Amino acid sequence: MPLRTADAIWEGNLKDGKGRMKLGSGAFEGAYSFSSRFEEGAGTNPEELIGAALAGCFSMALAHGLAQSGYSPKRISTKASVKIEKVGEGFKITSIVLNTEAEVPGIEEQIFMEKAEITKKTCPVSQALTGTEIKLQTKLNKK
Repeated sequence: MPLRTADAIWEGNLKDGKGRMKLGSGAFEGAYSFSSRFEEGAGTNPEELIGAALAGCFSMALAHGLAQSGYSPKRISTKASVKIEKVGEGFKITSIVLNTEAEVPGIEEQIFMEKAEITKKTCPVSQALTGTEIKLQTKLNKK
């Protein structure tokens, strides 16, 4: 399996400094700052990238798990909401809510929810984030 990389550069102090993050693949590069992380400033932040990683991993792993069980998903859409809070003298990611909508012909809601719960616990990014509570909300679109 290939090793995945990312780089970050930070210049200056916490409040007035600025930085850039980029993926080793070259698919993304973006600025980040105190304002983009702890306020509503322009740019990205580590929590947003963690959310994207988890949403992508979860959606892909759920599609695989469903297919292995005989269900062929047409579409899985996941939004990750990452909450960072001041805890003591520092900050901590305290929770992540996964809000997933899927179109999976022929599946019953209970089976879908069971597969989603298993995936929440077993996808590689979820496993990497075991110190953070990850909550799951699902919606199955029946067409």
